[in-house]
Amino acid sequence: MIPAPKVARPQLRRASHTQRVLTDLARIFSTIFNPFLTALALFTIIAHEKAVGGAFWFLFFASTFFTSIAPMLYVLWLYATQRITDLDMSVRAEREKVFGAFVICYGVGTFVLYLMHAPTLMIAAMAGFTAASFVVQIITKFWKISTHALGVTAPLIVLLYMYGLQPLPFLLIVPLVGWSRVWLRAHTVWQVIAGTGLGAVSVLFFLRVFRLV
Repeated sequence: MIPAPKVARPQLRRASHTQRVLTDLARIFSTIFNPFLTALALFTIIAHEKAVGGAFWFLFFASTFFTSIAPMLYVLWLYATQRITDLDMSVRAEREKVFGAFVICYGVGTFVLYLMHAPTLMIAAMAGFTAASFVVQIITKFWKISTHALGVTAPLIVLLYMYGLQPLPFLLIVPLVGWSRVWLRAHTVWQVIAGTGLGAVSVLFFLRVFRLV
């Protein structure tokens, strides 16, 4: 019986090194385009574009506190007190209660912006985040939809609304983030596609509700 040829060790080392590089790259994409950070960037841009006089800091704090700062601090507290396994909330059972808190946070944020007479686009975007988080909370009971894909798609749709086709090249970020989540085995391809679709639909729906499109 002829023995199977052995794979040369240098080839194994090269393959292993390539895998490590791709894994590190995927982690970088996942970290940079974390939903909290993409929301922070979006509402900073909206506040800058829509603020009148010295209202920028009021709009910036009111919007980013409810979409980024408070939710991020809440997740860090849960992790520090060992209530969740990791910062990505990889365990599906742990995500349901967390997203319930997000829905409340985004909902209060929408109401606060409304009371402040914030720009309509900012209120619509916040309402979109609230609705998307509510849907994610429901879906999480059965399935683990990608919030990274949702969190990067929704802001890009808003930017396309604001600036027309200028941000179009940035849509390449969506498949890159999707690839990173699949490569890290955090989600399946369909979970990434579902997150992308939910992010786009939720924003477009509320742009329509507020008669912006």
